[in-house]
Amino acid sequence: MNAATLPAASSTRDTRDARADRIFRWILVGTVIFVLAALASAALSMLWGGRHVLLDQGLNFITSSEWNPVENKYGALAPIYGTLVTALIAMLIAVPVSFGIAFFLTEVAPRWLRGPIGTAIELLAGIPSIIYGMWGLFVLVPMMTEYVTPWLNDTLGELPVIGPVFQGPPLGIGILTAGFVLAIMVIPFISSVMREVFLTVPTRLKESAYALGSTKWEVSWDIVLPYTRSAVIGGIFLGLGRALGETMAVAFVVGNSVSLSVSLLMPGTTIAALIANDFGEATETYRSALLLLGFVLFAVTFVVLAIARYMLLQLSRKEGN
Repeated sequence: MNAATLPAASSTRDTRDARADRIFRWILVGTVIFVLAALASAALSMLWGGRHVLLDQGLNFITSSEWNPVENKYGALAPIYGTLVTALIAMLIAVPVSFGIAFFLTEVAPRWLRGPIGTAIELLAGIPSIIYGMWGLFVLVPMMTEYVTPWLNDTLGELPVIGPVFQGPPLGIGILTAGFVLAIMVIPFISSVMREVFLTVPTRLKESAYALGSTKWEVSWDIVLPYTRSAVIGGIFLGLGRALGETMAVAFVVGNSVSLSVSLLMPGTTIAALIANDFGEATETYRSALLLLGFVLFAVTFVVLAIARYMLLQLSRKEGN
């Protein structure tokens, strides 16, 4: 190749590289469009499928707790309540436990023990949800019936104001039991995220705190948690999103009763469990109500994740300032 052909070869290569770059860019744009289209298609298909009940009942579908397929009366308040309360119970249990597991693995456990325990926690995330449901039904429900429910009735159930929340027959199944099962299911997700972000804390910060006489609790609360706050919140909402949409494990232990009760010991249901149990045998109108319930669950999950995103954005702005 002589000197006269070098500019032409360089120009050809630049043109080829520019074309390849444009193709790659369009492939990336296509993947984003595909995800957004799938998301919109899922939401719109459920909304369209539930249009008959939506037009017939309007907002009463959300505000009413009466669920009577025989009379074509559908109120989603009970399953919405069950979904939110079971997820809240799961978070109240899972978040502190996950924090303890993550801090133990990163700061307290000897090195030879960190690997096996970390692997065991991660393996819990791969167990099918139906296994958790069967464990809850055959192990947790008898424990709730024989020990936990009577104790709650005799202690917290006797307190004013909050007493009715912890009063109920010793059935074992119910909202509280479902919350326990969900907590065990989401602990691996939250603790894995916390563990990874705790490892990003600079060692010099922790060693400086220990040198000043800080305890492990003070280091975890004043150094580790503030440094990783944004990622920890993201991990918590990741677990919350999993808890809101869980189906099979909850269906085994929640009781599957479409009723609204203030007691956590009474049977209830969630949106996902109700859809899974009844969709196969639903008639046309009932199927429309279940599809609309699916859209409600989609909307609830979207709102929760949007709130999480907003909180993280506000937090990052404060940290930036």
